[in-house]
Amino acid sequence: MWAASGVCAADLSATETRWLQGMRPVISYARASGLALDIVVQPQPSAGTAPLAMAFVDGRCKLVLSMRGNPEAQATLDRIEPELLDPTLELMAAHELGHCRRYLDGNWYALPAGFVAGVPEAVGPELQDAWRDMQATRREEGYGDLVGLAWTQQHHPQLYARLHAWLMAERSRELVPRSHHDTLAWVRRAAAGVAAGEASMFSAAASVWRAGLAADD
Repeated sequence: MWAASGVCAADLSATETRWLQGMRPVISYARASGLALDIVVQPQPSAGTAPLAMAFVDGRCKLVLSMRGNPEAQATLDRIEPELLDPTLELMAAHELGHCRRYLDGNWYALPAGFVAGVPEAVGPELQDAWRDMQATRREEGYGDLVGLAWTQQHHPQLYARLHAWLMAERSRELVPRSHHDTLAWVRRAAAGVAAGEASMFSAAASVWRAGLAADD
């Protein structure tokens, strides 16, 4: 079932299999929803690479597992409480689906109407483009985190507070303020939940995301 990019299920490592088993509900949701999503298992060693990421190729989303020769893949699992392992893997997969949805909707790196991305005066002219790119990535990561939390609220409401605390801790670890993965401006706003009345986890995340954009200047 998990065959991708020439790798059949029998060739998957134990770590890859564990990640995929944990993410299964989110992947099943994506496929049932008709999202253009493929799973790619990188066969080459990939130390230093994020174990899980989203790529976009020819109008399709690629959920990429880079876990071979990559100690962070198992280390990530080891940092999660055993009771929370599957729900946390679901949160991470839903985060990536948030990226997929934004890409397929043509909104990747785009700001909602009425928002303008500024550059601090302290950032010199030679660094302004890099700053804008970093902040665009940061915004997308913030939206992805909110989608992950919205999934959690809809599917594991009894665990929401604990998974929100886990995400806060992950985003606070080795934090560089306003860098690519500094999403705390959005995650903090979701402490009590992510727009529980919204039917879609994407629209639920979007309302909190916009509020965070307005406050994060």
